[in-house]
Order: sequence, then structure tokens, then C-alpha cells
Amino acid sequence: MYADLRRHEARTPKMLYAADATVTPSSPVADVAKLTEVATAAVRAGNGHVLEVSHVAFPNNAVTLVLILAESHLSIHTWPEEDLIAIDLFSCGAIDGEAVMAGLVRSLELANVTVQPVKRGIRTQPKAMPGQ
Repeated sequence: MYADLRRHEARTPKMLYAADATVTPSSPVADVAKLTEVATAAVRAGNGHVLEVSHVAFPNNAVTLVLILAESHLSIHTWPEEDLIAIDLFSCGAIDGEAVMAGLVRSLELANVTVQPVKRGIRTQPKAMPGQ
């Protein structure tokens, strides 16, 4: 199932959504289980497919969470000493990156959010057919 999806996704436009925000006192970002739940729900709301999840919790309560998606990946990094969170969604295919980011911002109760969408990939001219 995912192999067919991946073949289709590989031929579609690629986007990076890079977000920086301030963590508020009510943001559940230090709770790895809750952060994973929120991130997974946001991906699903954007019609994405989570394949694997990995995280590291650091002694200062910082967290790095990575979700491997059929459509690429989502990474979340926190810096509690700066009240900073950085979220990167690299996407291709049918996933709605704007919906994923909006769901994360809302559910994580973030403030001062900036999201920068960046088109990714090499754009080449179509190959000429032999004899043209």
C-alpha cells in the first residue's frame, strides 16, 4: 500500500513548511506522549500517513520528535530555555501541509508563529522525445 503511495508522491511537488514559535505555559511540548499524539493527529488531519515515530528527550526538558511519513517527514525541536519550538514539515503529494501546520499551532497552543513555505526540488525542463 505505502509503496504505491510513495511512487505516486515522488512525482508530485515538494514543499518545506518551516515554523518557529514561542511555547506558552500551556503548551504540552515537554510531554513526549502528548506531543506525539498531537503531531500524529495533525498529520492525519492533513491526510498524511505516519509510518514511524522517534524521539529524544533531553535532561533540560528539550525534545526532538521525528515522524517519518509516507509523504516525507515532520520534525519538532524544542528549546525550553528560550521558549522556542521549531517545526519542519517536508511534504510531497496529497498531504495538506497548511492543515498540518495549523493543527500543530492550534493544538500546541503556540504564540508568535512564523511559517515559511518553501518550494523544494529541482525543476527541469521536460525531456525532448527522440526525433524532435
